[in-house]
Amino acid sequence: MAKKKKSGGVIAVLCIILIAVIGGFGYYFYGIVQNDINGKNQPNTEYTLEITANDYEYEIGKKLFDNKIVIFDTLWTSWMNKHYPDFKYINGEYLLTADMSYEQIAEKLQNPDVSHEGVKVAIPEGYNVMEIAKTLEENGVCNADDFLEVCKSTDGFDYDFLKTVPDSELIAYKLEGFLFPATYDLAKNTEPKEVADEMLKAFADRVTDDMTKFCDDNDMTMFELITLASIVEEEALGQNSGKNIASVFINRLNNGTKLESDVTYFYARDLRDTQGFSQQVYDAYYTYRCEGLPAGPITNPGMEIINSVVNHPDTDYMFFYSDLNKEFHFAKDYNEFMELQKKYPWK
Repeated sequence: MAKKKKSGGVIAVLCIILIAVIGGFGYYFYGIVQNDINGKNQPNTEYTLEITANDYEYEIGKKLFDNKIVIFDTLWTSWMNKHYPDFKYINGEYLLTADMSYEQIAEKLQNPDVSHEGVKVAIPEGYNVMEIAKTLEENGVCNADDFLEVCKSTDGFDYDFLKTVPDSELIAYKLEGFLFPATYDLAKNTEPKEVADEMLKAFADRVTDDMTKFCDDNDMTMFELITLASIVEEEALGQNSGKNIASVFINRLNNGTKLESDVTYFYARDLRDTQGFSQQVYDAYYTYRCEGLPAGPITNPGMEIINSVVNHPDTDYMFFYSDLNKEFHFAKDYNEFMELQKKYPWK
């Protein structure tokens, strides 16, 4: 019996010790949790959290945990659900430290150091790369000069149509023509290359069998088709006039006659006078000086005009102009062209 009593006493003592240990550990653990929530006795670990449109709440908590800003991602998530049940995360970049309290982190997450707020950016048909760059900067998407620099090269982009761009120093912007005009959902402070890729992908999605067949039938590359379409885009006032204008330029190309398109002058002038390109580049784009097509596209055409070129009628037209009422007139030879100008003045 004595032994039994002794055994019971030992068990009681052990239970008391176990309860004390558990209690002590619980108290210790509670202290760790409270310190993390309050930002006390925490390391000075720094981390730049990036929140994107694709991130869910639990993914944000995991990023904070993986980068040692909080000790448990579930603790952060449950704390946020309790204190900020309707919290809305804002896309952007946030510089955080482990010694920030959860309250401070929550406040910080409403004021990004670098905003990636979503914006809708409309790129109209007929905008050239310089106009696109300006529009992107005005909407806070990226720096205009940085975007233009990206557009000088096809490096880093994997699209078949870009393989048709010649390796020539006379081409000012090698992505010109392929930055498809559309309305884009973009984020502020995006890398220029990402923005360009978004626009190139939009063009890739719209390449048709008819476009490819036109290139094959006319011994043209996709780059040359878009170069031609870009001139028609600037000259035409819609699909109807575009088709006949395309026929004029194709007839001139087939006849070995200079295109002599006035709109190429303005683009060439801007390249030289505002973008710092050489006189040689100017001459390569100005179709009163260069033979055949200019060195590259002069704008980014929409599908309506591209289809106008692809589906142009067979005509004998070699000249065209628009009169004071913006009506287009077409002529087979220079004499007919001069007679039309007398009948329908253009200036």
